[in-house]
Amino acid sequence: MINWSTDEAKFRKENPKEYKIWRLTHLLNYGLDGEKLDAKDVKKNWGLIKDRIDKPTEVYLKFLLWGKQPSSTRINRDF
Repeated sequence: MINWSTDEAKFRKENPKEYKIWRLTHLLNYGLDGEKLDAKDVKKNWGLIKDRIDKPTEVYLKFLLWGKQPSSTRINRDF
């Protein structure tokens, strides 16, 4: 992931915890670009990132991480 508007090295050094949340949020919103996320990190920081990601992504991640399928959304289980 390349971000042109943020000095990532400086951000990571000065605010490592906030940087981690920012990075998770950006990866979820704008694509993983071949990277893999650790489910433990996403679960651990869920309370902080759930309001920062788009709604369809939030619903799908809830399904993937906790198996919670919303009644109003049909999710195809056979790929």
